[in-house]
Amino acid sequence: MSLHGMRIAVIGLGTMGRALAGALLSDGSVAATDLVATVGHAENAERLGRELGLAVGTDNCAAVAKADLVLLCVKPGVLRRVLGELREAGALEHGPLVVSIAAGVRSGELEQLSGGALPVVRAMPNTPCLVGEGMSALCAGGLASSAHLDAAEALLAPLGRVVRLDEEHMDAVTGLSASGPAFVYLIIEALSEGGVMVGLPRKVAVELAAQTVLGAARMVQETGRHPAALKDDVTTPAGCTISALLALEDGKLRSVLARGVQEAARAASEL
Repeated sequence: MSLHGMRIAVIGLGTMGRALAGALLSDGSVAATDLVATVGHAENAERLGRELGLAVGTDNCAAVAKADLVLLCVKPGVLRRVLGELREAGALEHGPLVVSIAAGVRSGELEQLSGGALPVVRAMPNTPCLVGEGMSALCAGGLASSAHLDAAEALLAPLGRVVRLDEEHMDAVTGLSASGPAFVYLIIEALSEGGVMVGLPRKVAVELAAQTVLGAARMVQETGRHPAALKDDVTTPAGCTISALLALEDGKLRSVLARGVQEAARAASEL
């Protein structure tokens, strides 16, 4: 689906809001004249407007009033306040599609906060969206159609891969792909520390670790094979890899990472 001609308001130019606005403009999905954004402070509005080449202000109601699609890129507590203000000001009465990336805020609450009559799509992207390698998940609220989901997917597609799921899975998505980059950074850091321990220069060790993780991830995506099968390809009999894998199993690495996803999902459900 094309976003051309749609007027889009991005509420909150934090990390994800900037990434999305920048990607939409750079790949030509949206014209700068059809994209407006807001931030909390006037000095930031002026600076970000210059950097991104679009209209950035501090008045959420003015930004939303003529928008066909409203993208909410604010934290859950701020989101509830912003939607309340927009509803009270009548800024949503023209019926725009509302897309929220706030963790833990369910579509039913989004509908209620926005007045109960708007199509809502809940989205969960992650920070690799900043380099075009993001993973985003979408779910539709009760009033959102397949066309609304198409529009939300077109919005996020410039940032990486997009999947559509039932809402019951969104907290799990938060625990896995939204929190997951932090787990992977920890793994890269640990691998590079191991490289330093055995004599590699730190810069080289980090490059080797990061590229190894990137390459392994691409192997999973492009071959379609199970990670366990790919692991077995590297694990030759009586070799160094199987010895190391047994040490990792002794440290319960597999269980610790899985429990990390479980804990992050639990925390997301309580936001």
